[in-house]
Amino acid sequence: MIELVLNFLNTKLDGYLRLKQNITDGTSAIQLANIAWNDNDPSAGVNGAGLPSNAFITLVNIEEDRISKSPENYVRKDNTTIYKNPRIHLNLYVLFAVNLSSYTESLKRLSFIIRFFQYQNVFTPLGSPDLPLGVEKLILDLHTLSFQDMNNLWGILGSKYLPSVMYKIRTITISEEFVQGDAPLVQHIGINDQSLQNL
Repeated sequence: MIELVLNFLNTKLDGYLRLKQNITDGTSAIQLANIAWNDNDPSAGVNGAGLPSNAFITLVNIEEDRISKSPENYVRKDNTTIYKNPRIHLNLYVLFAVNLSSYTESLKRLSFIIRFFQYQNVFTPLGSPDLPLGVEKLILDLHTLSFQDMNNLWGILGSKYLPSVMYKIRTITISEEFVQGDAPLVQHIGINDQSLQNL
């Protein structure tokens, strides 16, 4: 599910950037890739960064949304109770980084990325029929890092700082549709009169 959601956002954003920046040569304007990837040759890529010239979408953190978690381990279907573990709701922290040959062009593309999510930060099946099956709604919020957090993040990624912005994506649902058991619903509760007479 995570890869489907990020591929969906990549496709939407790529189409927007190609339109806004008039990219007609068939190359992608942004790609889903690990920004921590470094070429073995440090002189490769742009400015010796070891990365190709492009914009990147990188997943940097996953957190469980405990507020949305249901404590119940069953669902009702027709006249049956089906027992299974509750679904897990996740928030994804995604980094959008730009590494173009020109620093000003990198900033321009980053601005367009922010503009896209300012224009549309909520995705639903009604407005986006190509939203992955099972996703009810995606909400993207700009997530600002402190200088310390930014330093830690880029240190973990093992890369030099690039013009970038982070968004929090709410909410991705993960569920293995494995039934642990089932039982008929309780239709009525009665009292055995004969057992009362024996008291």
